[in-house]
Amino acid sequence: MGKIMEWAARSDHLRGIPRKTVIMAVGAFARAVANLCNKTTVHNADTLMTLVRSRPPGVPLITVSNHMSTLDDPVMWGGFKGLLSLDPELARWVLAAEDICFKNPIFSYIFRTGKCIPITRGGGIYQEHMNEALQRLKDGSWLHTFPEGKVFQEDVPIRRLKWGTASLIARCPVTPIVLPIIHRGFDEMMPEKYFNGRRPPVPLWNKNLRVVVGEPIEFDVPMMVESAVSASRHVTAPPLQEAQWPVLSLAGQELNEASQRCLYTALSEKIQSSLETLRLLAKRL
Repeated sequence: MGKIMEWAARSDHLRGIPRKTVIMAVGAFARAVANLCNKTTVHNADTLMTLVRSRPPGVPLITVSNHMSTLDDPVMWGGFKGLLSLDPELARWVLAAEDICFKNPIFSYIFRTGKCIPITRGGGIYQEHMNEALQRLKDGSWLHTFPEGKVFQEDVPIRRLKWGTASLIARCPVTPIVLPIIHRGFDEMMPEKYFNGRRPPVPLWNKNLRVVVGEPIEFDVPMMVESAVSASRHVTAPPLQEAQWPVLSLAGQELNEASQRCLYTALSEKIQSSLETLRLLAKRL
């Protein structure tokens, strides 16, 4: 997959007017669905609002959440007062499925100006647009990801996470603040199998939606790198034809593919554990 309309994602594209227009329109839609068509309750909203507005300069923010519907983003932000009506430069970037959001030039332009980064599911953690996501973090921006990698509407424990988010955390020069978020009820608002096995054409209404913000996850990346290098010495290397990952220099060490796999597994398991703890809390609220 080549780069998709990267020019439309730039802040100076047509003086920023398309970006501002799309984000304002999406914000209005999200607030209407969250607050007028449905009832949305947000817990611990101030933690996210503070990090979006006033985290230390140059420090990136990654929010991670479960993935219950194709409308999680932007509707989950509609319950936060003022979050989607902030300066468009402060609005989140989000990893979005290329096969859903970028099916044609019109969709591609709208999602690109709306600060969406196309990701090919199954394309691997070193696919082209992951470098764009990494650059946004290097700029100190806010990025949202759905590390489960696809929509899951069953009320079950958080599944094994894809490694993309972990790789971004590890590769970013400044360790991002990572904030877990769990939401509930979105499967009822936009069920995957509503009529003839398809989603409804518009969001359903009169549903109770809940968004629960956790506390930042602490990562000691240098220590985790050291542990991964040590653990990888006992891991059998993949066949030569599959070993296509670049060697990475992290925390003063050279990480081959085996070391990276150990590191990304450890980072992902920590995120998964935090999300599962928050999921259980959200069920009790």
